[in-house]
Amino acid sequence: MLEIRPNCEHCGQDLPYDSTEAMICSFECTYCKTCALEVFNNVCPSCNGNFVERPIRPKKHLKSNPASSVKVYAPKDINKLMETIEFFKNIPPNKR
Repeated sequence: MLEIRPNCEHCGQDLPYDSTEAMICSFECTYCKTCALEVFNNVCPSCNGNFVERPIRPKKHLKSNPASSVKVYAPKDINKLMETIEFFKNIPPNKR
């Protein structure tokens, strides 16, 4: 089950359970759309995978399956990542 992390790991923007701005990779690294698509060019800085929109957990399931309240904030050094991002950004995710 998804943790539904509460914020962007790079910029810190709040991303509550019902946010349409949340993007995740297959390891559930969580970023806002701006960071995921514009800063990282759809290349996860942790695993080099792609991002998809995080699904929204329906309110009726939050009581028994709450979203995480643990914030992960680990801004990335974009200068160090540029070579990796440039290498992977034009490779389709299923070929990375």
